Amino acid sequence: MALDFLLLQRYPDAGQARFRHYDWRRPAFTFGYSQKISFVRGSLPEGGPFDLCRRPTGGGVVDHRDDWTFSLVIPRGHPLEELPAPQSYRAVHACLVEALRLQGAQAELQVASLPRDSAEAAGVCFERAEVHDVLDARTGEKIAGGAQKRNKRGLLFQGSIWRPALAGALEAPGKFDWDRLPSDFAARLSDGLRIPADHVPWPEFNEEEVEGLVEQYSGPEWMEFR
Repeated sequence: MALDFLLLQRYPDAGQARFRHYDWRRPAFTFGYSQKISFVRGSLPEGGPFDLCRRPTGGGVVDHRDDWTFSLVIPRGHPLEELPAPQSYRAVHACLVEALRLQGAQAELQVASLPRDSAEAAGVCFERAEVHDVLDARTGEKIAGGAQKRNKRGLLFQGSIWRPALAGALEAPGKFDWDRLPSDFAARLSDGLRIPADHVPWPEFNEEEVEGLVEQYSGPEWMEFR
């Protein structure tokens, strides 16, 4: 989470978008910037302990125990960054749908908001789909969701694909190539953003700044301020 935010703060330059995906070293959950820590802890399943971190983006509690996590940074002034939040959310997920369909996934976008039973109905990410989330076209099960943050540097989009849900959406069960997905998704994003897709080395961030931000994101003041 800290490095995603640092990419937003330090790395959007010359109109270039930055995309990365990553795994988790231990069972982990993240939760939205505005969520209350009491609700989050009450939403965690039994069987912990789990790593837990508040995201810089919004959204609900996300289970990372069996997901594919990605982030996308769009610089200030890019046409996608200037769109209203629902439209930028849809644009990124439309690219993801295209990438998933290349491997036979029956994926589509949620086209309308669903009624909520309570203010906390959307508090756990994969328990319900929001408008423009990615669904299994046959069952309506949520496959992927995301959250966004905008500041004076640009737009940060953090997303997650729930692997078990995607497995159920495949035309040929067990035939999804996760190693292929990053290049397929990057190519669709490149077309949509009209920015060439090139591999670039990891940026040489200031070590003290990285350490300070990691310490902030792992500390109780950040985790429990709501």
